[in-house]
Amino acid sequence: MNSSFDAVVIGRNEGARLLRALAAAQTVARQVVYVDSGSSDGSADAARGLGVTVIELDPARPFTAARGRNAGLAALPDAEFLQFIDGDCVLEPGWPARALAHLHEHPRAGLVFGRQYEAAPDASIYNWMTDWEWNKPLGPDTFCAGCLMVRADALRGVGGYNETLIAGEDDDMCHRMQAAGWQTWCIDAPMTEHDARLLSLAPWWRRSLRAGHSYAELGVLHGAAAGQRRRAMLWGAVLPLVAMGGLLVGWSVMIAVAALYVISLLRQWWRFRARGLNARRAAQAAGLLMLGKVAEAVGMTDYWRARVAGRRRDLIEYK
Repeated sequence: MNSSFDAVVIGRNEGARLLRALAAAQTVARQVVYVDSGSSDGSADAARGLGVTVIELDPARPFTAARGRNAGLAALPDAEFLQFIDGDCVLEPGWPARALAHLHEHPRAGLVFGRQYEAAPDASIYNWMTDWEWNKPLGPDTFCAGCLMVRADALRGVGGYNETLIAGEDDDMCHRMQAAGWQTWCIDAPMTEHDARLLSLAPWWRRSLRAGHSYAELGVLHGAAAGQRRRAMLWGAVLPLVAMGGLLVGWSVMIAVAALYVISLLRQWWRFRARGLNARRAAQAAGLLMLGKVAEAVGMTDYWRARVAGRRRDLIEYK
C-alpha cells in the first residue's frame, strides 16, 4: 500500500497560523507546496524559510481558493494522493494514515475527509457556531470543505476546481466527482484544527453572505443546495417582506409572522440546549442561526443581481 502523499496549503495573510499549518504538514507529507494569494504580511517569504515550495499567484487574475488549489495540483504532476489544507488549519498527525487506508480499502472513493474542529470554540458564539457547522454527515456522498485527501488522478479527471467560483468550489468539485462515478467520503476521524477567530458579528455576517452566494451559484450549476436556498429565502426575505406588507393591511399579519419566528427560535433554542449549551448561549446560537438566514438571502440576491448585470462578484473575505 502506498502510504505517501503530497500536501498543498493555500493561504492569504494567515501569519502565524500559516507557519503552524506548514510545519504540521511537513512532518507527515512527502512534499509540501504553499500557494499564496497576494499576501502582504510576508507569508510567502516565511514559507520559503521553512523550506517548502512556494507559488505566488499572479495578481492580474482574481484570487480564488479554487485557483490556489489548482496551482498546487499542477505543481505536483506525479502525486498519487493529495492532502489539501487551508492556511488557517493544522493537520492532525494521525489523519493521513486513516485517510490513505480508507482510500485503499474503497477503490471508488475519490476523496475522503474527516472531522474539522475549531481551535477555540468557546472564545465567542461565532466560533462555536462555526465549530457546530463543521459537523458533516458521515458516508460516501457528503460534501467537503477546503481540507481533504483526494486521489490526484480523480481530481484531474474532473478538471480540478472551478476557478471562477468565489465560494462553494468544494461542493462544486464534489458534485462533479460524484457525477463521474466517484464517492466523496466523510469518515469519523479528527482531521484538522481550524482557527476561525470570529470574535465579532461583522466577519460572521460576511461568512454567511458568502454561504448565500454559494447556495445560489450551486443551484445554477447543479440544482444543488435547494433546502438551504428555500430556508434562506423564507426566513431571510419572504417573511420579513410579508411582515412589512402587513403594515398596510393590519397588525394581524405582523403578529402571525412574529409568531412563526418565535416558534422557530424556541425550537432551535431547545436544540442547542440539548447539545449542552447554557440558556444564554443557546439563545445566542438560535438568534444567530436565524440572522444568518437574512445574510444568506442577501448573498443570494447579490449573486443574482451580479449575474443579471453580467458582472463578476468580488471575492467575499471574512477575515
